Amino acid sequence: MDLLELGLAGKVAIVTGASEGLGRACAERFARSGARVAICARRKEILERAAEEIRRATAAEVLAMPADVTRPQEVEAFVTATVRQFGGVDILVNNPGTSAAAAFGQVDDQTWEADIDLKLMAAVRFCRLVIPHMKRRGGGRIINVTTIGGKAPAARSLPTSVTRAAGINLTKSLAHEYAADGILVNTVCLGLVKSAQWERRAGGDREAYYREVARRVPLGRVAEAHEFADLVAFLASERAGYITGAAINFDGGMSATV
Repeated sequence: MDLLELGLAGKVAIVTGASEGLGRACAERFARSGARVAICARRKEILERAAEEIRRATAAEVLAMPADVTRPQEVEAFVTATVRQFGGVDILVNNPGTSAAAAFGQVDDQTWEADIDLKLMAAVRFCRLVIPHMKRRGGGRIINVTTIGGKAPAARSLPTSVTRAAGINLTKSLAHEYAADGILVNTVCLGLVKSAQWERRAGGDREAYYREVARRVPLGRVAEAHEFADLVAFLASERAGYITGAAINFDGGMSATV
């Protein structure tokens, strides 16, 4: 399939949570567009396998480094290694975390703190480290992955709906602050997208599971990971040069909010 020319050749993209699922799809999409890609995740073997498969499929340069994004020293080491190997950073995709949803009374302090650290503070740490590099290169793109629940929380959706709302707020705040530096910041608010996270929940028959949850989607299906990656690549591209501070629903029409 021909790819829309996005002007990503030679760019340096960091993708977190990229060993599988949505993060991996983004990393491969960037690689197919000629970008050099740095990926991190906690599980070393799965991460390295993903990196090797992306290299074989695209012939792109891929740096894979295990990192826990809740540990500031590991985040800093990963960004430092990326800059050392590729000379800078042009694109950051903050894609950490799995869904954590429960009733308010069931969420203790430890769970709140862990979710904030993973879904908000990890993005803060990465942005803090890469923005100076983007400034030196004359601009950049940051895409934060959040959810539609951050805009319209359902009952029993804590703590994820709160931390995703914070991610949407962070996106808008950074977009205002760094527009003059040519750094564009947007968030993609997910609905239902096929991923390893959902498939682990599905158990044996994932297609039956997807058919069941698709009943909640006006378009009648669950999105493919590559469709999400196409949107992220577009937002990171020269073609999206007038889009910043946007919270884009990628949900097949599910959300009650625009």
